[in-house]
Amino acid sequence: MVEKYISKGNRSTKAGFGEGILDAGKQNNKLVVLGADITTSVGLNLFANAYHERFFSLGIAEQNCVGVAAGLALSGKIPVFSTYGVFAALRTADHIRVSICYNNLHVIIGGAHAGISVGPDGATHQALEDIAVMRVMPYMTVLSPCDATQAKLLTLLAVEKLAGPVYIRFGREPVPDFTSVDQKIEIGKGQEMTSGNDIALIATGHMVWEALQVAYQLHENGINARVINLHTIKPIDKDMVIKAAKETKRVVTIEEHQVNAGFGSAVAEVIVQNYPVKMKMIGMNDCFGESGKPEELMKKYKLSADEIYKTVSQFIHDSN
Repeated sequence: MVEKYISKGNRSTKAGFGEGILDAGKQNNKLVVLGADITTSVGLNLFANAYHERFFSLGIAEQNCVGVAAGLALSGKIPVFSTYGVFAALRTADHIRVSICYNNLHVIIGGAHAGISVGPDGATHQALEDIAVMRVMPYMTVLSPCDATQAKLLTLLAVEKLAGPVYIRFGREPVPDFTSVDQKIEIGKGQEMTSGNDIALIATGHMVWEALQVAYQLHENGINARVINLHTIKPIDKDMVIKAAKETKRVVTIEEHQVNAGFGSAVAEVIVQNYPVKMKMIGMNDCFGESGKPEELMKKYKLSADEIYKTVSQFIHDSN
């Protein structure tokens, strides 16, 4: 059965992250936030306005932010550091590895402007390699919420339930907000959004909504697709992935990220070691994005629902 999800309206996952940090700050006075001169752009203005004594703007000095965050964590605080994902995950990689991960510190890192849907900012600001870099870091938890509601819930869980480093990936543009505030959500456990045994569409982040639209189109043609939302990329839900592979025999991964070493690779690592099946990875194919309207870029790089549907349909035809 292909369940129908209805959007409550468009909201950015950045907004959900900001609301999650604000609520976490209300509940825990040990939470402190570090800005890198783009506070509003990453949703942290809510916390900064409410708790200015616990907010520190360090300017455009991302590596310094990581060092300060590590020191605060060692002093008993719960630091949050956020900037654009290309800077939060890539420019600071060595500092995160040595200062945060090596010490297994509870630091929340927000990676904004994920994917090409950022639009006009172009290739330099479109985070397309952050999943690959962050998931390889020892002790790092990597989260990729599908909508604003889920971003808020996962952010709260990251602060309240985890003890080590966390990377949360989110976008800038408003996207459909379709999950329930009462949803059952657990870090490390995926969500089966629709049931079906003809093919499994495993997606993360904004691409979950696109995967659902593809599933509806497939259903109209007599193909029942199972849509899985892996909002936790690391630790990945191995049981759900293996179950999907066994029951559908065909898996497609969908991500707004480089295919090489990204989300699809994480899923493939599970499948190839446990239950190999025919598999297709959809994402950015070893290329940079560019400036443009988000919807135009998604279509050009074949990440819109209509383009994904074409790719999935061809994959089904070729794998029969």
